[in-house]
Amino acid sequence: MTSKGNSYDVIIVGGGPAGIFAALELAAKPGLRVLLLEKGADISRRRCPARDTGMCVHCPTCDITTGWGGAGAFSDGKLTLGTEVGGWLGDYVDNDGLRRLISDVDGIWRQFGAPDRLYGETGDRHEHWADLAARQGLRLVRSPVRHLGTERSVSVLAAMKSYLDTRIDIRTDCAVASIIAADGTPPPRKRAAAGHAQPMAKPYSKGPRAAGEGAAGDLGRVAGVVTTDGTTYEAPVVIAAPGREGSAWLSAEAERLGIDLVSNAVDIGVRVEVPAVVTDIITDELYEPKLLYTSRHFEDQVRTFCVNPRGEVCTECWGDAVTVNGHSYADSANKTSNTNFALLVSTRFTVPFKEPLAYGKSVARLANMLGKDILVQRLGDLRNGHRTTAERLRRGIVEPTLKAATPGDLSFALPYRHLRNLVDMLDAMDALLPGVGGRDTLLYGVEVKFYSSRLTLDSDLQTPVKGLYAVGDGAGVTRGLVQASAAGLVAARAARAAGAR
Repeated sequence: MTSKGNSYDVIIVGGGPAGIFAALELAAKPGLRVLLLEKGADISRRRCPARDTGMCVHCPTCDITTGWGGAGAFSDGKLTLGTEVGGWLGDYVDNDGLRRLISDVDGIWRQFGAPDRLYGETGDRHEHWADLAARQGLRLVRSPVRHLGTERSVSVLAAMKSYLDTRIDIRTDCAVASIIAADGTPPPRKRAAAGHAQPMAKPYSKGPRAAGEGAAGDLGRVAGVVTTDGTTYEAPVVIAAPGREGSAWLSAEAERLGIDLVSNAVDIGVRVEVPAVVTDIITDELYEPKLLYTSRHFEDQVRTFCVNPRGEVCTECWGDAVTVNGHSYADSANKTSNTNFALLVSTRFTVPFKEPLAYGKSVARLANMLGKDILVQRLGDLRNGHRTTAERLRRGIVEPTLKAATPGDLSFALPYRHLRNLVDMLDAMDALLPGVGGRDTLLYGVEVKFYSSRLTLDSDLQTPVKGLYAVGDGAGVTRGLVQASAAGLVAARAARAAGAR
């Protein structure tokens, strides 16, 4: 489908799950002119040298975090179908609505090739593990999982691209520089101090407004976007879905347009790697156990995230900071003898500090300085105050899957509070799954999850700039494939209902 010159009915910024699912919803309406702009490469051209060498070479545009499919394209490909995890979309839609959205999203993923098998759907097995976890002070969150696997994620996302190619206009390798407001851009505005004291962003009402809330149209209306090559594309509706990689850009644009922001928490921790036999007993049934723990010493929340049974530890680049991550394949031929998962400590900063992303990046950069990107340490060495050496690493029973990680000492990179919290949770997990807290358990650092500042949004995820929607991880609304996809549906359906011509 082609547009009339550079004029469209809807422009989508970002080709991750939020942007793709918005496009899929809009493509179902015949005659609607839709343009999707993606900063990175098409999925067929995304290549990461670090996946072969283990060492980030700092490409100008990171193919792991940017490109068609978003940062999740080369992840483990887990579709987590519970309502309690994956973001904050429940702040904007009620529980029944969120369940329906998740069901719709699950059906679309399956339509394009996601597997039928669903882990954790048997209630009695969840209750069995929840009871065992509770004895150790752990809470197991109900979260059925459909596992695509790294290789199948790529094929599913490629199928979505192939379907959309004949129905909308898609431009990859095309970054958006700015969003155009039709009634003139307001002068730069200081972020509202009141927002930093709030525990979380609140959706504003379309009816009577409370103090500090806005309504769509208060700040004019959107008119289009300008790309970095100077091209202007016009549209009365813009759905901003830039992903975590584009979160800083979206926050800067929001401030320029006068949209209030609230800082989300930042999660900082490590990637844990253990022999798969230690965790098989639970991952074979639940695939990804979502465990929450309140640490004994500081009473901070610690959680497991992105469990990858028989997977690999890998890296990803966020500008000048390299962090650790993990993934696993569906094909048994590519499975390893280890399981890895993240342990993350959630921190929400209040007045006067308001830069959680900058804080997380600074911790990552410190580890990068000490370890030529990623540090790895045996848990036993951390407990005993020793730096892990190459010799100590060789003596351990866990062979690292991230070969380029530098043996070192995480206590020089992570704050004591975080390390104490992480060790507390590993002790609790070891009581549930003996071996998790073993001497040779590997800790890679650091892992940071950047949750973007949340824009002021209504229940349709529309900003106070009429026609401008902000969705997905980059808008601070979600933190995973399923809720990001659902957020794209919310905005696209609202745009259609509002009469996108």
